[in-house]
Amino acid sequence: MMDDDLRPDPDALLAALPAPRGKLKLFFGAAPGVGKTYAMLAEAQEKRAAGLDVVVGWVDTHGRAETEALLAGLEVLPRKQIAWRGKQVPEFDLDAVLARRPALVVVDELPHSNAPGSRHPKRWQDVDELLAAGIDVYSAMNVQHLDSLNDVVSGVTGVAVAETVPDHVFDRASEVRLVDLPPDDLLLRLAAGKVYLPEVAERAAGHFFRKGNLIALRELALRRLADRVDGQMRAQREVQSRAPVWATSLGVLLVLGQGDEDSAVRQAARLARALSAPWHAVWVDRGHASAAARSRALAALAQAEEQGAHTLVLAGPVPASLIADYARRHNLSLLALSQRGNRARGFWRASLQQQLAQRAPELNCLILAAGERAKAAAAGWRWPDAGGWWQSTLACLALTAAMLPLRGVLDAANLVMLYLLLVLLAAVRYGRTPAAWAAVLSVALFDFFFIEPHLSFAVSDIQYLITFAVMLTVGLVAGQLVASQRQSAAQAGRREAHTRYLYEMARELGSALMPEQVGEITGRFLQASLNAQISLWLPDAEEQLEALPDTPLAVDAALVRWSFDHQQAAGQGTHTLPDAAQLYLPLQAPMRTRGVLVVAVPDALALADPDNRRLCEAVAALAAQTLERLHYIEVAQQTLLSMESERLRHSLLAALSHDLRTPLTALSGNAETLLLALQREGRAEQEQAALLLAQSQRITRLVTNLLEMARLQAGGVTLHQDWLPADEVIGSAIAALGGVLDTHPLQLDIDPACPMLYGDAILLERLLVNLLENAAKYSPPGSPICVSAAAEDGRILLRVADRGPGLPPGDPARLFDAFSRGERESAISGVGLGLAICRTIADVHGARLSAANRHDGGACFTLSLPQLPPPALDFDPENLP
Repeated sequence: MMDDDLRPDPDALLAALPAPRGKLKLFFGAAPGVGKTYAMLAEAQEKRAAGLDVVVGWVDTHGRAETEALLAGLEVLPRKQIAWRGKQVPEFDLDAVLARRPALVVVDELPHSNAPGSRHPKRWQDVDELLAAGIDVYSAMNVQHLDSLNDVVSGVTGVAVAETVPDHVFDRASEVRLVDLPPDDLLLRLAAGKVYLPEVAERAAGHFFRKGNLIALRELALRRLADRVDGQMRAQREVQSRAPVWATSLGVLLVLGQGDEDSAVRQAARLARALSAPWHAVWVDRGHASAAARSRALAALAQAEEQGAHTLVLAGPVPASLIADYARRHNLSLLALSQRGNRARGFWRASLQQQLAQRAPELNCLILAAGERAKAAAAGWRWPDAGGWWQSTLACLALTAAMLPLRGVLDAANLVMLYLLLVLLAAVRYGRTPAAWAAVLSVALFDFFFIEPHLSFAVSDIQYLITFAVMLTVGLVAGQLVASQRQSAAQAGRREAHTRYLYEMARELGSALMPEQVGEITGRFLQASLNAQISLWLPDAEEQLEALPDTPLAVDAALVRWSFDHQQAAGQGTHTLPDAAQLYLPLQAPMRTRGVLVVAVPDALALADPDNRRLCEAVAALAAQTLERLHYIEVAQQTLLSMESERLRHSLLAALSHDLRTPLTALSGNAETLLLALQREGRAEQEQAALLLAQSQRITRLVTNLLEMARLQAGGVTLHQDWLPADEVIGSAIAALGGVLDTHPLQLDIDPACPMLYGDAILLERLLVNLLENAAKYSPPGSPICVSAAAEDGRILLRVADRGPGLPPGDPARLFDAFSRGERESAISGVGLGLAICRTIADVHGARLSAANRHDGGACFTLSLPQLPPPALDFDPENLP
């Protein structure tokens, strides 16, 4: 027996469960001023009166007295003050609401953007956190703030709304209440000053609040709310099994008949457009349609799909049940039937309309007018297809000849069973129409040869008439059922094969490592399923399309290019060059189009079948996803290789520069000592000593750059920032260069009003040293170098300009890459690290470094530093002791 002390505490278990998510109720309007905030506060007062814990987190009354009166008695939380741009900005206090934990909080202005420094950039994100904490929220918004309708509203009103709310917030709200006001009433409120202040209202009436704009916004709000309700209705219908059609909205279902497909599609398309309703088109394949009839029906489905319809081929022995189930599944309340398709198939069978009325009485049926083709077909009569008829006839005659010796030996009932067996075999082998003919012919042969008097259709015993009737009925019914099941089994087998092909193809593509393997796998599976040949075209680095060598097929390269550029299918079975011999499918992956798949099928009717077309599209989608996977595998490998190469290069640079720095320092020191000694003695070798000192200093700067680059890219930068005068930074950089600038006159242009810089003095000096050395290196001797400093548009600009040949053609930003030089082969020494170090130093300071050619010749490098407010002085400089 278990100890009661070991049982968990039920209260503790309940407390450990996650809190249920709160509910969001949105007060939705077409424009400002319709009364959303008023309605929201009025309902909040009702909840408070009912005993619910209600607080107001944020409400904008816009000075409306009647709205402010509704705040009486409600607990209003203080607003949070956030410092931004030297001012205190009031914002919604999310933490205060979470600490208070009321049952319901009112948070107005859902699309509002929070001030920088807030936890979330948007107020709807604050609301989402409240809902996750289990707190119910009332909020309000207008239709122009919905993200999906933002561009539509701006196109209607000419006003761009910057603050938006994602549609999923609107769709996931527990309840949306439409607060509506006719445009005339809203304009009266605007004129009375109940929406904006008078001066603002007058300007708004001439722009956003024009009557035409308000009508359009009202329609958008009503339609968006109707879409939400329709989505909820569809979700509820999916819960109920075989729910009847709910006539909450119109939906058209066209049932294609025989001989009037073109006219029916056009009439249904016009009807759907007139009703602004979605529409579907189906064709019921009962297994006995001729090749020509099937071709017409599939072409009509393709035509309907181009007109915006959803299409499908239904297969089964009972069309009325299939159609009724489809209409209920998609909630389509209006059926469009052609006159020929609705015709009864015999005096004992009801028309399709009558059968649908019995099975789905909630559906509305519309009989379409017959087209010219249907009238012509009704006026003439053609011989039926002879396929299977002669075979069934010969089989009946052969069976009769084989049973003649058994006449009088076997009972008539046994002979009837043999004829019925023949009818079933004809149904399995040739279909329902030859089986029906076999049933009729069997009755006639049985009467003529085996019923007395023989060789006559006269019947001596009246009971044989019942035998004939039963034999004919059983033969016809059994043949029809067998033929229907045969057709359904064939279609089910074909679809099962397509599913199996796709599964096996996806499994093999998962292990593909090269585009050639993708082409081979795709071609093999389409060959097995549709007996098709393919050609796979992939783009190269310059977006030029080339076919894989293992998938040769004569195709139109221009059509391949069109399909790739427009991301649309073209060729056979489409509305773009439908006379082409192949189908061109773009390989659309989630990120971009990866190529074009060209499919050539021997049977032109095969691609007209929606199942086969969807198979090709699914194969193209699988191939596109695999090619995108291979692309990103290659990108990842190249990135890994590049990272490893950079790491090794940085390690080598750090080690090499560190080992060279000590001997170079000694070399520079000895060269300087030697130069001074030779100058004192007045020796002629002092020129060579000066050259030795200059070259040793240049090599020292190169090694310093190497070491600095390795340190910067290794992330070992620690900024020691301070306030620096611009002239001191420029002066220290010029002094550090020594005699490098002796052949170039300097032009300094430092604005006396230039603010102080805030940065690392050593790093900024290094940046200017590299820029000045670069200018001296690429400028002819005697040409001036200009250094300037000034404040512009809230930033401090330091410029170094020269009179050299200017920047090389191409993107100037590439000059700041490591080991990049203006010319690959140049007599000017250097390794291409100076500008790369400059850009890295600028990045760690939050600055921008750019380069451009001067209008009058030469290049100009500009360092743009952020201008920060200077610190407050702790003393008064005018009252110094």
